[in-house]
Amino acid sequence: MSKFDAIRPFYDAEVNEAILPSINHPMMKALMNFTFPEMEDDVWKEQLKKTYSIRDFQCNFIYQSVQKVLEKTSEGLTTSGFEKLEKNTSYLFISNHRDILLDTSMLNACLFEHKLVMTASAIGDNLVTKSFLKILSKLNRNFLVQRGLTPREMLESSKLLSEYMGQLLLRENRSVWIAQREGRTKDGNDATNSGVLKMIGMASDEEELMNYFKKIKIVPVSISYEYDPTDALKMPQLLAEANQETYIKEKNEDFITLMSGIMGPKRRIHIHVGDILNQQLEDIKYEFDNSNKQIQALAQVIDDSILSTYKLWPTNYIAYDIVNQTNTYCHLYSENEKSLFERRLEMRIDHTNPLALQGFLAMYANPVVNKLKYENAI
Repeated sequence: MSKFDAIRPFYDAEVNEAILPSINHPMMKALMNFTFPEMEDDVWKEQLKKTYSIRDFQCNFIYQSVQKVLEKTSEGLTTSGFEKLEKNTSYLFISNHRDILLDTSMLNACLFEHKLVMTASAIGDNLVTKSFLKILSKLNRNFLVQRGLTPREMLESSKLLSEYMGQLLLRENRSVWIAQREGRTKDGNDATNSGVLKMIGMASDEEELMNYFKKIKIVPVSISYEYDPTDALKMPQLLAEANQETYIKEKNEDFITLMSGIMGPKRRIHIHVGDILNQQLEDIKYEFDNSNKQIQALAQVIDDSILSTYKLWPTNYIAYDIVNQTNTYCHLYSENEKSLFERRLEMRIDHTNPLALQGFLAMYANPVVNKLKYENAI
């Protein structure tokens, strides 16, 4: 057994063997009928039976599923920055986190279209407790981040995860995607958790930690949706936190959120790939003499990249103006766009609960507040 067996995706040699028992699973049928609505079941089943690598599975099936999701639930995906990346080169993509599955699936679709190395992607094991979802995630080159561990187990798990990511990036020339923090951003304030960076750095055999981060080629990524399909679903947790209560998830909450994220309406989506961090790491190395301060400075550099390049939509400006009772950005949205947003607010939020109303608006307004910190960013 390899030390990474508990967390790694399938090897290509295991792919066909994993697919065959799943072909008649009702969830596979639902996925394929959604992706290929005109196709007879026997056709896609035959194609699956002939699939022997993760790349084939991703390109022939998952890529097509992402295109169908975009067609059915959005008004299109736009991108910027991909032209800066080099072919046949691995990168560590650290992004803000809006959607459980789509963030990384859409990034990979873009990498595929630009003929760049696609990613192995981190996913919490709490999201793949159903056996079919675990198989699907491993077929889609996801590796597992173990949750709910004791502090000692967490340390061992973090070391394993760090080593595995290092192996992918430096030995297998495989890009890696990881979110800047555990869990999706609930309040629109995207911030890098320094614990994520500490975990990544555990595999370093460099005397200078920043040299290791240079070696693995960190690329910050910002992902923005005009409408967050799970905005209302985030409210109970936000309200619990506002009331200083411990939030306990419902039994199937993760799965419902996952499906809502995929199938809910989003309007426009934008992915921006930032510059590869290089000179900033040199600056950090010479400015700070201990690793904790260096990690904090790196987290800030990643935040600066994500927040300053985040694509703002009319929904963000509308929410900002409502919250601040101004018309500062009224030239950036139409009356119709404002009416649609207010209608969404009315339908999804209990107006007798001021905290819910405030939380929903802040989710859309905070990206504007954050971007205002950067000169000429708006």
